[in-house]
Amino acid sequence: MEAILINNMAPIMFGSLVFFLLLGYPAAFSLGAVGLIFALLGIELGLFVPDFLQALPERVYGVMSNDTLLAIPFFTFMGLVLERSGMAEDLLDTIGQLFGTVRGGLAYAVIFVGALLAATTGVVAASVISMGLISLPIMMRYGYDRRVASGVIAASGTLAQIIPPSLVLIVMADQLGKSVGDMYEGAFIPGITLAGLYAVYIFMVTIAFPKATPGLPPDAVGFREADNSRGLISLGVLTVVSGVFGWLMMRHSETHGADFVVLTMFLAIMFAFAIAVVNWIVARFTGFRFLSHMAQQTTFVMVPPLFLIFLVLGTIFVGIATPTEGGAMGASGALILGALKRRLTWDLVRQAVESTAKLSAFVLFILIGARVFSLTFYGVSGHIWVESLLTSLPGGQIGFLIFVNAFVFVLAFFLDFFELAFIVVPLLGPVAEHLGIDLIWFGVILGVNMQTSFMHPPFGFALFYLRSVAPREPYNDRVTGKRTDGITTGQIYWGAMPFVVIQVIMVLLVILFPAMVMHYKGAASTIDPNKVQIEIPQIDLSPLDFSEPPKR
Repeated sequence: MEAILINNMAPIMFGSLVFFLLLGYPAAFSLGAVGLIFALLGIELGLFVPDFLQALPERVYGVMSNDTLLAIPFFTFMGLVLERSGMAEDLLDTIGQLFGTVRGGLAYAVIFVGALLAATTGVVAASVISMGLISLPIMMRYGYDRRVASGVIAASGTLAQIIPPSLVLIVMADQLGKSVGDMYEGAFIPGITLAGLYAVYIFMVTIAFPKATPGLPPDAVGFREADNSRGLISLGVLTVVSGVFGWLMMRHSETHGADFVVLTMFLAIMFAFAIAVVNWIVARFTGFRFLSHMAQQTTFVMVPPLFLIFLVLGTIFVGIATPTEGGAMGASGALILGALKRRLTWDLVRQAVESTAKLSAFVLFILIGARVFSLTFYGVSGHIWVESLLTSLPGGQIGFLIFVNAFVFVLAFFLDFFELAFIVVPLLGPVAEHLGIDLIWFGVILGVNMQTSFMHPPFGFALFYLRSVAPREPYNDRVTGKRTDGITTGQIYWGAMPFVVIQVIMVLLVILFPAMVMHYKGAASTIDPNKVQIEIPQIDLSPLDFSEPPKR
């Protein structure tokens, strides 16, 4: 028995941790306990040097003094304030009206708003609960299939995991030892692409099963003009003109990639907002409007979150602010928006602070437990075991990526993101770097993969969040008064499955097209170093005469 322990200490230690986690013990305490128990066992067997434990206080202090992790409470607080101040409700109502009678319009609105909330809140729970409370009753009222409705809400809420300023990406960058700003910029295009794939799926459902995703009835569409038109032409013209203005302002800029997109978007929305304000002032004093009600309402509702996106992501991408500073500005901006909407109350702020403190403490204790576990794991040469195991896989980089993603996908059935990030990622990062894999690309791949941990039945947290707000029993709809059936847990699970498949497809796309992420490095140099010629200019100097001593 002793010989087996000595020869297999690392795999037994890792297996013990997974066993305790599957039993339901809290991750932080499981990590710390397994680390300390195997440290004592290793000392007894002569495999672990006691001096390693002297580094434990320094490791804990390193967690407490990590400035990057300060972004987590800032972004959490920002998301909770925005969620409670009614921004999600205004967005869903306006965008839902914008799609109107289009088949699947409410589902498109949920995806669009989910992407916007992800880019402003970064908190999965806030996004899923907000959209579950606001849009689910509306979708059920107008006859949406319960599986489609619950699936699109849960999946759109998880976009907060991959679209910056995601808490997931902050932790991922910290564990891989990379810049949070680079991780944000690398994940920008994959996150938007994933939202687009969700919309493509809804479009396919509207074609194959039209009754599952009906459009709004005409009498439910508001924001009509005096001639009963919807004013969409006015909104389209404003959008095109604003987009052209932003592009013209940026087309001679030296920025590229996500920087160019964010800055162009900022200039476009500021131009649209200025036009809407002028329209409102003119209408107030003269009664004449050159924008429709729909165009003005959409602009006023869309600009605040889009401005907050620039305030946070734009300053990070451009390099003006660090992620922690961007989070602080985002939290301040959320408070200002809440005050402007006249919804900022002491009770709202207190609830947001309490929830932020709970989540931050949760993350911090898991991270401290992970430090204890990793210290012992490295002390018994666990990192060497992992590296030798993974580098010997056939297929090189591709074989490694396929195996790792399959492994993480299976673990995501049982473990949530934070457990995966603090336990598995530190073991995989050095191996990926040894194989020459870009760690930002690797981190984004794992981020998209771990997003499935929120959607996996039966332990997906997004499904739990939706279950907590979805009606279980039949109820009377508050608008129509009709008796409406509730949603079963099985319907929520079945609704999530197509979106889990879409997320797997997105993992494959990021692997096959690394340029989706690698744009974070900027424009590559087009100069061939083999053709570089260095010419040293000839300088005429008068000859030195050493026959005479120098004059003093």
